[in-house]
Amino acid sequence: MIGADGQALGVLDSRDALEAARDASLDLVLVADKADPPVAKITDFGKHKYEQSKLKKDKKPKVQNVKGIKISPNIAVHDAAVMSRRAREFLTQGDKVRLVCRFRQRELAHQDVGLKKLAAMIEELDDVGKPDRDPVLNGREMVVVLNPRPPGKTKNAQAEDKQDGGEEV
Repeated sequence: MIGADGQALGVLDSRDALEAARDASLDLVLVADKADPPVAKITDFGKHKYEQSKLKKDKKPKVQNVKGIKISPNIAVHDAAVMSRRAREFLTQGDKVRLVCRFRQRELAHQDVGLKKLAAMIEELDDVGKPDRDPVLNGREMVVVLNPRPPGKTKNAQAEDKQDGGEEV
């Protein structure tokens, strides 16, 4: 038995525990029914229910999806702009973006071209996402994962704050 102030009252009979709760004008709530002996607490039941709902809400993990964008080293300028626009949407929604540059046949001999294309996309998306590491070649694919920047922490917002702070009149 746990009292209203949080102190342990020891092992009590259920009638005595109910009487103690009535004397305090509170409720007797069964906290751990599978314990031996079961544990009850003198508290306001509404408050107890609210605390339990808060605990359940806090335990839900935030789901972060990984969206994939595939390009090739000879992608057209307009196509690259469309792909970066899609990646920007994913990053602003809070999802990670996996940029993949796929090499076919002799394109593998010109990895620098694919690296430049990925670097250009990373540079374009720098205000909403940051890479976790440099692009890595896995077989015929060059891969980099972009993590979304927290809301309000974009590079443009930080640069504007610095400019505004420097121009005092």
